[in-house]
Amino acid sequence: MTDSVTAARRPGEQALAALGLGAPALSPADASPHTFPGGGRWRTEIPSCEGPEALAVVLKESSRLDVPIHRISQGSGVWMLTDSEITEMVGAAGERDIELCLFTGPRGTWDIGGSVRSDSRGAGLRARGHDAVAGCVEDAVRATELGVTCLLVADEGVLWTLHRAREKGIIPADTTLKVSALVGPVNPASYSVHERLGADSVNVPSDLTLQHLTEIRRVSAAPMDMYIEAPDDLGGYVRMYEVAELIRRGAPLYLKFGLSKAPGIYPYGAHLRDLTLDTARERVRRGRLALDLLARHGAAGDMAPLGSRLPGPLNRFPTGD
Repeated sequence: MTDSVTAARRPGEQALAALGLGAPALSPADASPHTFPGGGRWRTEIPSCEGPEALAVVLKESSRLDVPIHRISQGSGVWMLTDSEITEMVGAAGERDIELCLFTGPRGTWDIGGSVRSDSRGAGLRARGHDAVAGCVEDAVRATELGVTCLLVADEGVLWTLHRAREKGIIPADTTLKVSALVGPVNPASYSVHERLGADSVNVPSDLTLQHLTEIRRVSAAPMDMYIEAPDDLGGYVRMYEVAELIRRGAPLYLKFGLSKAPGIYPYGAHLRDLTLDTARERVRRGRLALDLLARHGAAGDMAPLGSRLPGPLNRFPTGD
């Protein structure tokens, strides 16, 4: 995958310089000083892997295209999978030493609350009421008992509750908590708050500028997730040609390979099977394209070791327990 001989360069750099259109030199002050524990500045994630069959397709395609994978995530939710399906996914991911991340519990976009369907979109994905928080906790306990090591959350209260549950041993201490792109922070102050609430990985919206990433990295070293290609309901942004600079500014960074111009598949069921498998396959191919760009630009050498998943020391609010 990597090309250790290729010197680091920006897209089109030599040709543009020859035409008198060269860009100013990059400023070292813009670069993130942070890395993942154990080394490396970027990891990979394949999202929207909605069950064992989709997972099998992703693993097969990643082997065929030589796409390294650190994490696979699912979006429909723990409650949309049977125990046997979760166990099968845990086993398949474990054989390749890939972290499996499942979404927790009820979310506002699916319940009976009307404000989320108003022009203002109301509270969005957040857990409405005590029962919704309880459902998320139920999912977290069930998933971790079945061997899941990473939980995806879309509510600050759920995040803090699961962090406290982790501290108390209700769920395993090495469970990682990942903040959804659908509620991701958009400024350094809110990013830092999510870290302190227990986030081990924070998905920021894909429309953040390069300067925004630098600003965040001045206050937090918590791993960042970003769609290099975002689904249409998250904007449909395609930022492949920026991938090296996104890493330089945002490290430690998970490169998420989403897919634009594709229908939504949440909550997943058999009626969406062909679409789900086809899009799973294409997400891996999109990953290959992004990694090829990294190699051509001499920036592929900073990948974190495969099998690594923990975030390193992070700042937390005291739990008071």
